[in-house]
Amino acid sequence: MAKAKITQVRSTIKRPQKQKLTIQALGLGKINRTVEKELTPQIEGMIRAVSHLITVERI
Repeated sequence: MAKAKITQVRSTIKRPQKQKLTIQALGLGKINRTVEKELTPQIEGMIRAVSHLITVERI
């Protein structure tokens, strides 16, 4: 299965609680933190929900 490198580039300050929880569920939480995840439908949905706070690079 495909993988993605997800990097947080914007802060979650003044964001709705749901977006903050989504960032935590992805394993992020600080700016410039990067994680690698399998691209499942659930992860793709999380990426779409917080796409304005992260950058995604397919591996």
